[in-house]
Amino acid sequence: QVQLVESGGGLVQAGGSLRLSCAASGRTFTPYYVAWFRQAPGKEREFVSLMMRGGGDVYYAHTVKGRVTVSRDRSEKTVYLQMGGLKPEDTAVYYCAATTAIGNWMSSSVYDNWGQGTEVTVSS
Repeated sequence: QVQLVESGGGLVQAGGSLRLSCAASGRTFTPYYVAWFRQAPGKEREFVSLMMRGGGDVYYAHTVKGRVTVSRDRSEKTVYLQMGGLKPEDTAVYYCAATTAIGNWMSSSVYDNWGQGTEVTVSS
């Protein structure tokens, strides 16, 4: 198991930027597939991005592609979600998730390690 803590959320105007962080404790991210999900009020949790284990390829949802970049620090203990060109529809609680399982990594059900979430609000 790995404990995850997100940070970096806040209130930002449309067009602005934020960098979210997901810090791992107990283990490094090396063996994990690491994803970001978000959940807007009244909506289901939505896939945002996936970083393959070992800091490999990164995949993005079409709703954020071109505006979001995922990276990992050299210690392999923090994953970042850099968001730009934010829109009001990006308003949500953003969650970091990790798993070693093989499956549909765009589905939240695959992940067994979750952070508490960090709230992002984009004003128009």
